Amino acid sequence: MNDIVFIKDLQINTLIGVYSWERAIKQQLLISCEMVCDMKKAAQSDDVAFAINYKTVCEDIERLCHDMKAKLLEKLAEDICAYILANYPCQAITLTINKPNAIKQAGGVGVKMTRAKSS
Repeated sequence: MNDIVFIKDLQINTLIGVYSWERAIKQQLLISCEMVCDMKKAAQSDDVAFAINYKTVCEDIERLCHDMKAKLLEKLAEDICAYILANYPCQAITLTINKPNAIKQAGGVGVKMTRAKSS
């Protein structure tokens, strides 16, 4: 299956980081994901009930970011992946979290992980 629903550069300002100064401010994250799913039924029926609602996914990701107040991007990414796999009809997800303002000399730094539902 090669069907993918994607979100690119969802901008979220949230609490993230390990240093005390980071815990006192909100920082920008750019979150992208690709969810591997079967779009055949949605494509044939033209019915949103059979599709992954990317607006709802975006809202869930934003809520998770604010609720978690994670220190590490790795922890945040792992928990977002687990939530999406548990709550949406996708078989796998690749999630990228970019922290664009973390290193002045870099266009961004972050993490990228792929997770799949266990059989």
